[in-house]
Amino acid sequence: MPPFLRPLFKTLPTLILILIIPSLCILSTLLRPSPPLPQSPTTPTTTPTSLRHLAFAIAASAGSLPTRLPYLQTWWPPNPSRAFLFLDRRPPSNWTAHLGGPTRYVVSEGTQRFPYLYRGGTRSAIRVARIVKEVVGALGRDDDDDDDDDVRWYVFGDDDTVFFVDNLVGVLGKYDHRLWYYVGSWSESVEQNVRYSFDMAFGGGGFAISAALGKVLATVLDGCLMRYGHLYGSDARVFACLAELGVGLTREPGFHQVDLRGDISGMLLAHPLAPLVSLHHLDYVEPIFPGMNRTQALKHLFESVKFDSERVLQQTVCYDRSKSWTISVSWGYAVQVFEGVKPLPDLLQLQRTFMPWKRGTNIKGPYMFNVNELPRNPCERPPIFFMRNISTDKGLIWSSYNRYLPKNCTRSGSTKKLEQIKVFSRKKELDDEQLWAPRRQCCHVVPSFSPRELEIGIRPCGNEELISIST
Repeated sequence: MPPFLRPLFKTLPTLILILIIPSLCILSTLLRPSPPLPQSPTTPTTTPTSLRHLAFAIAASAGSLPTRLPYLQTWWPPNPSRAFLFLDRRPPSNWTAHLGGPTRYVVSEGTQRFPYLYRGGTRSAIRVARIVKEVVGALGRDDDDDDDDDVRWYVFGDDDTVFFVDNLVGVLGKYDHRLWYYVGSWSESVEQNVRYSFDMAFGGGGFAISAALGKVLATVLDGCLMRYGHLYGSDARVFACLAELGVGLTREPGFHQVDLRGDISGMLLAHPLAPLVSLHHLDYVEPIFPGMNRTQALKHLFESVKFDSERVLQQTVCYDRSKSWTISVSWGYAVQVFEGVKPLPDLLQLQRTFMPWKRGTNIKGPYMFNVNELPRNPCERPPIFFMRNISTDKGLIWSSYNRYLPKNCTRSGSTKKLEQIKVFSRKKELDDEQLWAPRRQCCHVVPSFSPRELEIGIRPCGNEELISIST
């Protein structure tokens, strides 16, 4: 062997080992069975959330309670449930009979030690804010291992907040209650959001706090109340404390503060693509159905809720090519028929039937949504058909809508003979897919031989189906 090759042959085995051993380690790692992936912290590992996992804490006063009981009666969850009224003083002994059973109430603790510095406001804002601490203190002590019976969500509202409970359960059920969640929505009024915050859940529309967050918030709330005496409302105090904890708002568009006045049909006819969760300020708007008082109108809407809560107010649009009509269905509430072809994006904008929350305001765009201006003369507006009754037959839900004719108006145009619209559909079941990635459903017009009636079927859209006259 030549002398110059001897060093190479001495080091060659070492080089081979250096190259082979790492390769064998890599190969061994690749062939080893993979351990299970860690579960996402947002993936619920418990049973589905149900009504028994929610605790309702409703702010009321003994003085306002008699006028607000009709609203509470429409939605108050059945016993047994965790639903409490927090009052400023003890109510009359017979008041619980109005809610259909032994309703629990709590007389709130005194708040004299906390400052209230907002000029023109009321100190009751402190009492209402402390309801968070009081309800968690009453229900948050249960630390046993049976998660099915624990409170997962604390839900807060006013005595004139109307909740759609099944929808609320579905919406909250998509979030993990073991994480810190603050769920609600802002005001419809830009001015109100500017004044208070675009990041705050307005208390009248209702908001929910996860159990994990509630326990922490209850511990630190009193300190926050001492620091934020200059704020106006209870919701602003809760929001400020949550902000200090580093928690932001998870917005759900089904919560409605209803900072509007007058006729809110324009809002109800074009609801967001989300389950209806709450309505507020119904004392400040006209009855949502014509020919009824506020309580009757609300109960009438809840007839739709009984049959298909998830579908209530969900907007569907279809076209009658033979008559060149565009039909917009707000299920369980009303149907509008437009002459001519209206693109879907135009119908998703709210018709400005209402007035701003602040009296005397005459601004065209003070809202958190796009609006379409309507003719001042109601007789020139598209005809509207309000829900009359709902029934079931052979697995289908049938809702009937009758034409409403404003006072001193006469029928005209190609729709003048149309008197009734019937809509059929199957019950809408909300699953995780629909909650996280909702899609608007489609509808079609069933041929009719009567010019007085129109029949419409609602169904899921096809994979590539468009809501358009061209499809």
